[in-house]
Amino acid sequence: MASRWNIPNIPHKGWTIVDVIDIRVDGQTEDETNYQTCMMCNNNRIRYVHIVSHSEVENDFEVGCVCAEKMTGDYVNPKHLEKKLRQRTARRINWIKKTWKLTENGNHTLVFEKHRLLIFKDKKTSKYKCKIGEVWGKKSFDTIEQAKNAVYNGIDYLKKIDEW
Repeated sequence: MASRWNIPNIPHKGWTIVDVIDIRVDGQTEDETNYQTCMMCNNNRIRYVHIVSHSEVENDFEVGCVCAEKMTGDYVNPKHLEKKLRQRTARRINWIKKTWKLTENGNHTLVFEKHRLLIFKDKKTSKYKCKIGEVWGKKSFDTIEQAKNAVYNGIDYLKKIDEW
C-alpha cells in the first residue's frame, strides 16, 4: 500500500489527538508483540499508537508519533503522551520486581505509598484475591502474577481518579 501522505484527498494537517495506546499486552515480550502499521506512512512496527481524528475524515487514523506530530502540527504533546506510556511501562516492570512479604497465613503483603496491599489465595476456589488499603477487589485471578498486575492496575486507577 502506498503512503497516504501522497494521496491528495486525505488532509495532512488539522488532525486532533484522541488517544495514545500501548499495544503491548502486560507481560508480553518484544517478539510476541503484534505491532501495528501506521495508516499514513506504512511504518509496520508501531507499538505506541496515536489515534487522531479530523472533521473531514469519517474514521480515526492510527498512526505513529512522527506522523501524529505532522498531522496535528503539535511537536510536543504526541511525544509527551508517548513518554507517559513508556514511563508507565517502566513502572510496571519495576512493580513486578518488588519483593512481597509472605505472612504466616501464606498471604502476600506489601506496603506501598503508606498503603498495605494484600494478595491471598481463596481456599474454596484456589484463586487469588486482592486488597488495596481497605478496598477489597471484586475479581479473582488464577496466578499470583495476574493478581500483582491487578493490584498495580488498581493503584494506577486510584491515582487517576485522585482518591489515592
